[in-house]
Amino acid sequence: MTGIAFSLRGVGYRVAGADILAGITLEIAYGRVLALVGPNGAGKSSLLRVLTGDVPPSTGTVTLDGRPLAEWGAGDLARRRSVLPQENQVAFSFTAAEVVEMGRAPWRGDEEGAGDRRLVAESLARTDVLHLADRSFASLSGGEKARVSLARVLAQDAAVVMLDEPTAALDLRHQEDVMRVASDLAARGRAVVVVLHDLSLAAAYADEVVIVDGGRLVAHGSPGDVLTEHRVAQVYGTPVRVLPDPDTGRPVILPRRSQRVQNSPSSA
Repeated sequence: MTGIAFSLRGVGYRVAGADILAGITLEIAYGRVLALVGPNGAGKSSLLRVLTGDVPPSTGTVTLDGRPLAEWGAGDLARRRSVLPQENQVAFSFTAAEVVEMGRAPWRGDEEGAGDRRLVAESLARTDVLHLADRSFASLSGGEKARVSLARVLAQDAAVVMLDEPTAALDLRHQEDVMRVASDLAARGRAVVVVLHDLSLAAAYADEVVIVDGGRLVAHGSPGDVLTEHRVAQVYGTPVRVLPDPDTGRPVILPRRSQRVQNSPSSA
């Protein structure tokens, strides 16, 4: 697809009288990976929850495909967007394959449901968990649960994909795999929104980066334009060095660490 998926105008979100988000104006396009970054408590996950429709904005407007988000019915919304939350919890003893099959639930009774089995198998393979298909979800490691949960999102086959810290529990290889999947989804016309803490990972794979701090949008643009040494240091409160990746030329963000060696009791 092409065009604008989400349009936000002056969006705010208040909880118990506190502004969690304020004045967010943003457009999210199809065919792009947009990374949401910022320090802890900045409002990234809250912004994602507003986009998913899980919480309504206190002020401003949110539209999906030009239609107010509040006017979307639950079924239509489930077929239009898929969401990977931070926590990967399943209440009952389902197998990994059964968890992934849950992603097809919005299409039950629809002609699109005819490819359920194929999409489930493809999603398990793309996230490197096909060999875990018959394992109980509860028995999996944190990283395995995260990949199975991502497979569920992929099986939903939605035009908009939103991922909240999808790499947090993963090793280096699977972090890269997840972001390659995100890039591939965007290349196929999906709108992909990813909340990330790893700035270098965001810079490597995102088409656009949004920095959120204190509930406000600080910067929005290409990784090279947004992730500057001055801005990152100012937002995160720690000095950094930004260098070009020798393979891609994209920014790599490194903290500036003191070279001082501190003596410890065992170093006498």
